[in-house]
Amino acid sequence: MQVIESLYLATSATLVLAGLTMVGLAVRAYVQTGRQAMVHLSVGFALVVAAAVTTTISAFANDFTGVKSILLINSGFTTFGYVFVVYSLVSYE
Repeated sequence: MQVIESLYLATSATLVLAGLTMVGLAVRAYVQTGRQAMVHLSVGFALVVAAAVTTTISAFANDFTGVKSILLINSGFTTFGYVFVVYSLVSYE
């Protein structure tokens, strides 16, 4: 494994850990407050985590070929994730 691949794996793992932490905090906030915005926030961060996991697995499984497809998947999941995050901020009561 090349250095750049190791760095990519490490940064992806860090993103997944931070994202899952945010999902957990948002779910806990929903349980405590009952605010629907926290559900949207947790879904948004879950989609961002899904983007990181999906693209990392795809990149290593395909030996980093088909980069355009991988970037499209990443951008799609991340965009929809952030749409949910923004909606949670706008709809917060």
